[in-house]
Amino acid sequence: MKFIKSMVPYVVIIVVVVLIRTFLATPVKVNGESMYPTLKGGEVMLLSRISDIKRYDIVVLKVPEEDGELIKRVIGMPGEKIEIMDSKIYINGKVIDDEYGYGVTYNINEITLGDDEYFVLGDNRLISLDSRKFGPIKKENIKGTTNFILYPFKSFGKVSSNN
Repeated sequence: MKFIKSMVPYVVIIVVVVLIRTFLATPVKVNGESMYPTLKGGEVMLLSRISDIKRYDIVVLKVPEEDGELIKRVIGMPGEKIEIMDSKIYINGKVIDDEYGYGVTYNINEITLGDDEYFVLGDNRLISLDSRKFGPIKKENIKGTTNFILYPFKSFGKVSSNN
């Protein structure tokens, strides 16, 4: 009985950590350079599972046809019409400020996003596997948002557009 009582605090700690990682926040690793120059690759970031998704947020998503998770930037929101022409992104017919894009963004014909769909792009438009290739992402496939680097320590802190 004494052994069981001594184990209770450890069990509580384990349960709390599992609940936090499952429902609130968890670390994620950036693989590759598709978010360059914002992210270089290899960073460990904090994923928030409870944040609202806004335009230009960095999100972690699961693409059903691809292995693993991807980290991309939200460009198009539910219900919007998206078109890319001559490296300019049009949302509902108006050009948006694309301060994060690096490299040429090839053209896509206009698409209309569903009520639960987002259009995502990598910042490194030349090499990114994103909505131009696999189409819009349903909200259920977005694991959360991230904007805080935990590692490397020299980059520790909130992500800025000019990292």
